[in-house]
Amino acid sequence: MEIYFSNHSDDINPKVNIISEKLKQFQRITVEEAEILFREAPLFLLSRLALLRKRKISGNEIYYNKNFHIEPTNICCYHCKFCSFRKKKSDPQAWNMTQEEIRHYVQQHFQPGMTEVHLVGGVNPEHSLEHYAAIISMIKEMLPGVSIKGFSAIEHIHMIEKAGMDYETGINYLIQHGLDTITGGGAEIFSEEIRHQICPDKPNAEAWLSLHETLHRKGIKTAATMLYGHIESISHRIDHMNRLRVLQDKYAGFSSFIPLKYRSKNNDLSHIGECSIIDDLRTLAISRLFLDNIPHIKAYWPMYGKQTTQIALLFGADDIDGTVEDTTKIYSMAGVEDKAMNETQLQDLIKEAGFIPVIRDTFYNKING
Repeated sequence: MEIYFSNHSDDINPKVNIISEKLKQFQRITVEEAEILFREAPLFLLSRLALLRKRKISGNEIYYNKNFHIEPTNICCYHCKFCSFRKKKSDPQAWNMTQEEIRHYVQQHFQPGMTEVHLVGGVNPEHSLEHYAAIISMIKEMLPGVSIKGFSAIEHIHMIEKAGMDYETGINYLIQHGLDTITGGGAEIFSEEIRHQICPDKPNAEAWLSLHETLHRKGIKTAATMLYGHIESISHRIDHMNRLRVLQDKYAGFSSFIPLKYRSKNNDLSHIGECSIIDDLRTLAISRLFLDNIPHIKAYWPMYGKQTTQIALLFGADDIDGTVEDTTKIYSMAGVEDKAMNETQLQDLIKEAGFIPVIRDTFYNKING
């Protein structure tokens, strides 16, 4: 993919110039215009436009939080070709934490000042809705002031349908047990054509969107993700973002969007390799410019690595997630090497890129300190 460095608008496709002017006026762009920008806009221009939009929303600030992850099991009933995390129950690398093991894990990893527990894992077919509710209740009892971001939409769909409930009844049940919000994972790519190839037995896009809409109707903010850089096209990425933008127009329930880069180690798509950093930066910038109604774009550092995350701040990202404390294996099992950063390192990463680090809670409330 060619990169332009000229500052002269004469060197740019006239259509790109027209779209750029719309964006400078903070006007909404269409699906077609987003595709043109993605394919033809110079990289420097995408950076400028994305920073302009980012600064309108969050100024010179970059958010992070203090959190840790719990991945209770990697046993999963689905067979996603991009996944390096899933194991069969009989695999020696499989795990399935008991409640007592989770309790001990929380005691080990919680540190004063943490505001969030991020719970996500495989969809273990042996687990019931009551099992998940008991985990949430236990953690909430141990950490009453900490938000529980519990499980992806895919996990919720499985547990709620297994219990014979509709989404709202199931979500209400979990909220009564201490659930604060859910994770943004499991969206992958919404295109059914692509899902059929990479995750054929997983719930479809409509189910994922419906589960999140259930929370949005209740006034609960959630995150949204997109897995990119595998067999999908640019058109599939824009279509995915557009479906999120349409739902966001209804309830404004998404607080953040997280483009997740496909990582190629130890899975059934390893032969295709990974997309370039240039593709990462274009994807981040277009996310910021197209998703004009989702306030925060996250460059998830455990997935990108530290260096790419730092560059991502120049392409519209205004959040890098949190301390994590080496508590996620989802990306390390796919080959990512950067596994832990403390708060000082997070702050330094942000400051070195010329921005101001701001600590937040799960719902983007700023925390003094």
